[in-house]
Amino acid sequence: MAKVSIPTPLRQFTDQKDIVEYAGGTVGEVLNNLAGQYGGLRQHLFNDEGKLRNFVNIYLNDEDIRYLEKTATAVTDADTITIIPSIAGGLI
Repeated sequence: MAKVSIPTPLRQFTDQKDIVEYAGGTVGEVLNNLAGQYGGLRQHLFNDEGKLRNFVNIYLNDEDIRYLEKTATAVTDADTITIIPSIAGGLI
């Protein structure tokens, strides 16, 4: 099973776990399995059409999946998927 690194702002949806392991042949399958178990996480990862949200960055072993095969990128048991939500802010 691939490891999925959960960022601090999303750990409230994974029982405070920072690393979880899920099976799947692709990044998309792993993320869907994750969201299937932790339903509150789905809305933070996927839009209404089931596509990955634009502001969520996903890395497979330190490589941005946007430059690979996106959610169709193949995953092995030795891989680590990292979820990095974009954070906006600034001075008003």
